[in-house]
Amino acid sequence: MRAGAALCAGIAVWLLGAASCFAGDRLNILCGVDEAWCMTMQQAYEARTATRINMVRKSTGEILDQIRAEKDAPAVDVWWGGTGDTHLQAASEDLLQAYTSTRETDLLPWAQNFFALSGGRAAGIYAGALGFAYNSELLGKQNVSAPNCWKDLTSPSYRGRILAGNPTSSGTAFTMLATLVQLFGEDEAFAYMKALDRNVAEYTKAGAAPVKAAARGDALIGISFMHDAVTQKQAGAPLVIVAPCEGTGYEIGAVSIIRGTSRLQEAQRFVDFALSPEGQATGFQAGQNQVPSNARASLPAGAPDLSLIKMVDYDFATFGSPAERSRLLARFDADVHPPSQ
Repeated sequence: MRAGAALCAGIAVWLLGAASCFAGDRLNILCGVDEAWCMTMQQAYEARTATRINMVRKSTGEILDQIRAEKDAPAVDVWWGGTGDTHLQAASEDLLQAYTSTRETDLLPWAQNFFALSGGRAAGIYAGALGFAYNSELLGKQNVSAPNCWKDLTSPSYRGRILAGNPTSSGTAFTMLATLVQLFGEDEAFAYMKALDRNVAEYTKAGAAPVKAAARGDALIGISFMHDAVTQKQAGAPLVIVAPCEGTGYEIGAVSIIRGTSRLQEAQRFVDFALSPEGQATGFQAGQNQVPSNARASLPAGAPDLSLIKMVDYDFATFGSPAERSRLLARFDADVHPPSQ
């Protein structure tokens, strides 16, 4: 209990510091993973290198928007974490600096394939499967059946009881949108999401927020990456984690150097650390359960076994395209959930 309180207090202090402007004499990093992992990575890197860094946590869509806005005078040096298709969009817009880390040959094949797909501008650091989790205690009290499939979530019995991310800001939610298009076809996917929208109480900015709410009992069902639900379950939450019966998609989280950085060598050193077994171990140390990309890194005990999950052959090239992302988001706003709602 004391350790948990100390961690929460540490995160609060870290977030307060992150709210300040980026310092000119430090390596400036935008972080797309959970706040606890952002803080743990910052502490590990500073201890390892004696280099001070500024680490600011934002949702993936917000990071992409900031990097686009600052392309002529970047204030950020490194983008660490967040769904890989968004990194690919930035790479295709020439917002990222190519770099081949000395650690690249240690990476698993899926990460090496991702690196090649990015043109050497983004490196895979972890993988995770999409799914949902429900609060078993609430399920019993509300006397509703347990969901096992994507299409179960459109049942009227879940009206107002589901939380999901907003794909305009959340990389997790965009992965869900792209996954459904690949599973069902575009028109059926949007018809499904419109039906699901009737049951969604709120669209959150951050992708992990829905399962955190389900863990607290603030929602019955949260749609997110399964490793985020595992973290909540390990902390004692009464969650049941579901890999949808129809199949599901997955993310490759990535790290990228921002084109135009004035701290290129230090940014490269951070990427090397992020791809090392030591750097990837910070995820487990922060209570995270993604599958690390370095073959020499230890697999967290709670990491979902991706080989046992029915997965789509996720098309990172198509859904990492800025044009395709913009088109799908515009259709989501028009057909499913207008921004004013």
